[in-house]
Amino acid sequence: MKLGVMIEGQEGVTWDLWRRLMARVEGLGFESLWRSDHFMSTEDSSRDAIESWVALTLTAAETTRLRFGPLVCPMTFRHPSLLARMAASVDVLSGGRLVLGLGAGWNEHEHHAFGIPFPPLPARIELLKEGIEVIRRLLGDGPAHFNGRHYQLNGSNPCPKPVQKPRIPLLIGTTGAGRMLRVVARYADEWDAPGITSPGAYRARSERLDSYCRAINRDPGDIRRCVSTAYLIGRDAAAVQRRGAMMQQLIPSLASLDPVAVPEVLRRDGWMVGTPEQIVGQLRALADEGVDRVIFQHNDPADFEALELMANEVMPAVAS
Repeated sequence: MKLGVMIEGQEGVTWDLWRRLMARVEGLGFESLWRSDHFMSTEDSSRDAIESWVALTLTAAETTRLRFGPLVCPMTFRHPSLLARMAASVDVLSGGRLVLGLGAGWNEHEHHAFGIPFPPLPARIELLKEGIEVIRRLLGDGPAHFNGRHYQLNGSNPCPKPVQKPRIPLLIGTTGAGRMLRVVARYADEWDAPGITSPGAYRARSERLDSYCRAINRDPGDIRRCVSTAYLIGRDAAAVQRRGAMMQQLIPSLASLDPVAVPEVLRRDGWMVGTPEQIVGQLRALADEGVDRVIFQHNDPADFEALELMANEVMPAVAS
């Protein structure tokens, strides 16, 4: 199993801190580094929110080994032709290390705040499907043509093309079991199931994806399986509780809780919580269900000690 780190760059992360995080994540041996794609904080609108694709461009230029990408880009935020151009350039700059994470978008308040249309979910899914078609055509060889309801292409052939062949891997993130999971079955090279850390719940969703793949004559094994999840780690129960108290300062919805209760509340919300040994057990249970990449949402970006604990005591135990 491979382990990655995801940073919520809209939650007060500075450019200096992002650079230090990139270097530390790569130096500690994590497989990948990911950025949320938000224009503003989801917790406190006064926090700095560094732009996702500028951050990814820095990652392409200033790291040498990490896979990286957005987790995930709502198709509502950018025209897919623009997104394809950006992705191709960043892939070339990195030497072929980008994974393009895509989704339908979910944060209605954020869309309204920036004057971005937020249609109902069925329409957003249609935008996502057409947007993927546009991106795949533009990143392929030769002139691109597409005549959709929302997007059209008329012979464009942008260069440079990506380094990766046959294409930049497409990751689609969803917890849904219906329409969005059918989009995964048709288009994704990798499926991220955010916060589905229960092996039983993951198995049920994964089996549903397999059935959707078989219905369109696609091999389910063609789709890599990934789970992204927030985490709370400590060498012992007291250390876990201390980090839980720090989360209360970062996440306003936790502020009113009894600090003793925070770890269990987060566990029920799908976080991985516990000592290194306990988290290794949770990861192995997901590995048994076919998950081969777990991306840890690192909610306290200045807590390098937690990253070191994950890298030194968790990662070696699940590497094989």
